[in-house]
Amino acid sequence: MFIHWGLYSLPARHEWVQQHERLAHVNYRATYFDKFDADLYDPVSWVNHAKAAGMKYIVLTTKHHDGFCLWDTEFTDFNATNAPAGRDLVKSFVDACRDADIKVGFYFSLIDWRHPDFLIDSLHPLRGDKGAFLQNPTRDMGRYRQFVKGQIGELLTNYGKIDLIFFDYSYPGVQGKGRVEWDSEGILKLTRGLQPHIIINDRLDLHDYPDGWDYVTPEQFMPVSWPRRNGQFVPWETCQTFSGSWGYHRDEETWKTTNQLIAMLIETVSKGGNLLLNVGPTARGNFDERATNRLDAVGRWVRYHGKAIYGCTAAPEDFLKPGNTFLTYNPENNRLYVHLLQWPFKTLYLPGFKGRVEYIQFLHDASEVRFTSRTSSGPNDHMAITAAHDDLIVSLPVVKPNVEIPVLEIFLREDSESSMP
Repeated sequence: MFIHWGLYSLPARHEWVQQHERLAHVNYRATYFDKFDADLYDPVSWVNHAKAAGMKYIVLTTKHHDGFCLWDTEFTDFNATNAPAGRDLVKSFVDACRDADIKVGFYFSLIDWRHPDFLIDSLHPLRGDKGAFLQNPTRDMGRYRQFVKGQIGELLTNYGKIDLIFFDYSYPGVQGKGRVEWDSEGILKLTRGLQPHIIINDRLDLHDYPDGWDYVTPEQFMPVSWPRRNGQFVPWETCQTFSGSWGYHRDEETWKTTNQLIAMLIETVSKGGNLLLNVGPTARGNFDERATNRLDAVGRWVRYHGKAIYGCTAAPEDFLKPGNTFLTYNPENNRLYVHLLQWPFKTLYLPGFKGRVEYIQFLHDASEVRFTSRTSSGPNDHMAITAAHDDLIVSLPVVKPNVEIPVLEIFLREDSESSMP
């Protein structure tokens, strides 16, 4: 679970509202800071929702681009402890995760529209304002770099072991710009030094740097296949939203259906990746009904189909995917899972599966699914038109089982050799 929560939850018009509406920090703070009381904030409830949905780790936005901090930082007073919330919101989040055996992740913005030393670039709320350059004639990115490292040091020192850190922001189309602006090599060294076992994403622009990243992070995007770097498959995670924004957006109507979300989870695993699905809590700190309904529905599906997700990855390359399906594979027990996105009429053909399958069942109820293969053809062989000699012919009920996306669990023969990607 990704959680985007901060001052931008009050206007409830997208987490980039300050940038979109070109709000100077002084006005943004004056309007919203004294109203952030987070009176319904209950991180135990957050964690319970994540766990019930089948999630194993949570990444919290400790600070987003507006510079508002959810922890008791000594480097700025623009934080939750000085707002009406009056407490360190990160600490209670970490405690709730640990109590529930959920791994802890921090998101940290490398850009900060509040900080007087941060450059006024093409993304800044004050872009194009000639007077903005005169507000701080001694602007110094060297000071900003020290500020960033100081805050990262707090987050990686004050809360025990942190499992994952999600740095953000890489400048689109300008490779290495951020690397220079905030000393990515220095941030990497600091992070590895304070938390040697932490997993770091790829947004420090250190793609060619030794040990510069651990996994890649396509955002709001599904790769066509398992991502590669220099020809090699790499660990990856796609971060996705329920709708079109990350922060709480009251009036947004583009929410994905439960079927879309489950299909997205399956597709991600079928390509060897992880899904980081975002929730934007309200300004009071609770998940709204649209989010909880979808989390509950995903959780119901995962409860009966988790075997096709956990410990699974892309299927061996020599298993061909039938139309309207995704394949996932567990190499530990040699099980292949066929996720039926669209219900076939009575018959499913599995190309090239002949002689490789021991048993098939529905995963949700472990009921047997019968299958055969075509061994001969003739003028009266109605299967000959559609089934090749090496196809497996799976007999399905006419009516789709009452689950969102049914899954066939295939027990592969032990002597069935496969080539993993």
